[in-house]
This record gives sequence, structure tokens and C-alpha cells, in this order.
Amino acid sequence: MELISAEERGRFFRTFKREAVHLELRDHYATSDLERERFAAWQAGELDDLSWMDPWCDRIRTAVAAGKRYRRVCVVSEPLSQYRRFAYEVLGSSVAAGEEIRWAPRRAVSAVALPGNDFWLFDEEAVVFAVFSGNGEVAERQLYTEPEVVRLCLDAFDAVWALSVPHHEYRPA
Repeated sequence: MELISAEERGRFFRTFKREAVHLELRDHYATSDLERERFAAWQAGELDDLSWMDPWCDRIRTAVAAGKRYRRVCVVSEPLSQYRRFAYEVLGSSVAAGEEIRWAPRRAVSAVALPGNDFWLFDEEAVVFAVFSGNGEVAERQLYTEPEVVRLCLDAFDAVWALSVPHHEYRPA
């Protein structure tokens, strides 16, 4: 295991060749000032043009056009937290850009062996775990390339993916 920076994690987004998969396990995130600001505005009922999502969506469009794939599963408690309701609305722009996003009710994954933290898995070769602090911020990023850790994450992702509902079919409870 190696601790890496956000910039080093960003390198994987620029260099993966086939697929990047993401498993989200938390009901609330506070990963950036911008996201916290947009969430607060959403809670206040303000309309959002989602232009702040453009860099991410551009990244997805570019990758998909090059034949790459982005997949994400959000494991969620139901009824959804306010943050997850916000995320459901925001992630529609990622889906429109080409990211495949699914939602898995937490009750449906009780028998699935899950890693302890959210992760990105790149090309079935490298896993980057995000370890969060109690207030929802990223405390550290852990890089693993050991085959057994990669296999754990791939198996967990595939199992949750099979139990999940595509974004446009999921009805936030």
C-alpha cells in the first residue's frame, strides 16, 4: 500500500486504458468546498445549471469517445439522505456524458463482502481507496496494486453491480 495525493490519483484518470469503476459506500460526502456550496444551494431550493460538473463530464465524454468505460455503483441507505437525493439529481449529467451509474439499496447487499472504503479500480490493475474522516472529507488515498486487493474490489464491484438498478430506473426512496 502506498499513500498518494489527489494529483497522483488524477494521473489514473488520464492514463487508464479500458475501464474505471467506482464503488461508493457512504450516504454523505463533503469532498470539496464547491460541492458543499452546491449542496447548500440545492437544500435552499436554488436552481443549478450544473456547469460546475462540466470538467468531470468532459473527462467522461472524452474517455467514452476513445472507447473507455466509466462505471459507478452507489450503495445507499433508504430512504435516501438529503445528500444522496442531491447526488441523484447531479449525477444525471454524468450519465448523459456516458458514465454508467447504478444504485444499490444497502439492504440488497447485506451478503456481499465489501471493502472497508470507497474505491476507484483502474483497468483491473490498481485500486485507489478513499479513506474519509468523520466529517466526510478525504483523510487519505491508498494505492494498492496487489492482485488479492484488486480481486477483492473487482469481485465486490461486480456483485453489487449485479444487484443494482440503473440510474434512470432507480426511484429515490
